[in-house]
Amino acid sequence: MGGPDATVEHAREALARCDWSEAYELLAEAGIADSTDPNTLAALADAAWWVSRLDECIAARERAYGLYEEAGDARRAARLAMLLYDNHIFKSRRPAAGGWLRRAQRLLVSEPECPEQGGLLVREAEAEHTQGAVDRAIETAQRALDIGRRLGVADLEADALQAIGRLLVVGGRPAEGLAVYDEAMLLAVEGKLSPFETGKVYCSLISACEELGDYQRAAEWTEVGARWSEGHPVTVFPGLCRVHRAGVLQQRGDWAEAEEEARRAYTELCDVNVFNSGLAFYEIGEIRRRLGDLPGAEDAFARADEHGRQPQPGLALLRLAQGRVDAAAASIARAVSEETWNRLGRAKLLPAKVEIAVAVDDWEGARAALADLEVIADEYDSPGLRAAAALARGRLELGAGDPAAACATLRRALHQWQALDLPYEVASTRMLLGRACRAAGDEEAASSSLDAAAAIFQRLGAALDAERARGLRGGGLPLPHGLTEREAEVLRLVAAGCTNKDVAAQLYLSEKTVARHLSNIFAKISVSSRAGATAYAFEHGIVGATR
Repeated sequence: MGGPDATVEHAREALARCDWSEAYELLAEAGIADSTDPNTLAALADAAWWVSRLDECIAARERAYGLYEEAGDARRAARLAMLLYDNHIFKSRRPAAGGWLRRAQRLLVSEPECPEQGGLLVREAEAEHTQGAVDRAIETAQRALDIGRRLGVADLEADALQAIGRLLVVGGRPAEGLAVYDEAMLLAVEGKLSPFETGKVYCSLISACEELGDYQRAAEWTEVGARWSEGHPVTVFPGLCRVHRAGVLQQRGDWAEAEEEARRAYTELCDVNVFNSGLAFYEIGEIRRRLGDLPGAEDAFARADEHGRQPQPGLALLRLAQGRVDAAAASIARAVSEETWNRLGRAKLLPAKVEIAVAVDDWEGARAALADLEVIADEYDSPGLRAAAALARGRLELGAGDPAAACATLRRALHQWQALDLPYEVASTRMLLGRACRAAGDEEAASSSLDAAAAIFQRLGAALDAERARGLRGGGLPLPHGLTEREAEVLRLVAAGCTNKDVAAQLYLSEKTVARHLSNIFAKISVSSRAGATAYAFEHGIVGATR
């Protein structure tokens, strides 16, 4: 039947043909965890990684590392040190990861040029990227690419290419970055890469597209990556692809399927990749928030935060929906201030910054956030960021009292969101456009836009938003006594018996802003009490279907 050596050999053959489960079962049954052969332990570690048993993988790699180091095999020891760096990054243990990276550096400092040195350079570039040193990181990754090409190591070449591509995208050169990604993907398509490197290139490219707001390209590559990952069902890759797919489905409005994918992703990743487990919960939080399940969103965002994924801008928008406007403003301001160098990360926060600033009448803050967003959208030439910037500008123009400009801007935003096929953003833009048209005196266009918004929200299951759109639909005649549309909204809710706090929660305003609107309303219609304002609202058709 053969002894341990034969079992290990059979396991290596299973690894070579990507039969991860058989390889792991053979090695586990052989009881080699206490082996003194580093090659055997390294094989066990590889098998454990591929079946998502990361703790076992780490234990075997640490033991194999020690044996290689004792034997004076610097290159193999360094290779394992770098893999342990990767493993601890997956576990969000950055101090431990840094320690392993420094060990690899020490081991390779006197070695001649080799693939391990190239792998080390890629990881050093990744570390420089997290510190914001993008240009230096590109130079470091380029050195790795040069080594990979000189030595003819396809995996190293592809690893360096995906690192350079991501860095170019983040650094404001997206066209160059995507062209570099094309080179890496060609190596994958030609079958020149190992399964691990193929999966890494897919994930890197999809993440770059998501950061850019290039939703169509992200969706296309997500489907390609998902089909590829099906060939490695017990590994980490299906879970990683599910996280990306959950994001695509959420954007497309397939919320039930998106949440199912995100929950499956968490189950598959919770013991393997902490950050992406948190990302899965962030997607769930966004779905729950849009559905109007505010307690469910609160819980999911808290779980995302526990796993190291900052729950922004979703959490700030949740606070806005809860009527906690001051908390929303403080939350988004802190998040934006922390994005000191990642401009794409900052751009994802700025639309919420504009929305919340408008809600609290912080016009200076709204204009500054919008200007920042528009510069980034132009710099990166991103369709998603351009649409977000147009929506934010329209929101600001409407809030600042320029409905004609808002109508033109929001129509442009609407066309951009429709081209991207993002129904929730289409409906949100239509609702704002309806308000802008009404404020500009075009009631027919307002009614049409609000009806369309309500229908989309209803189809998606966004109950609170559908209710708001239907509530806005009640208008018809011009507003009397110079009342603005926002003042009419406040007056309708006051006439319905809402407190200032209730009005603030429904209109996503601060109570201070509601009080200011009420003061203006009282002055315009010459009343001094809520009862008088209520009577006026009914007498002039501002409440009810007669208006």
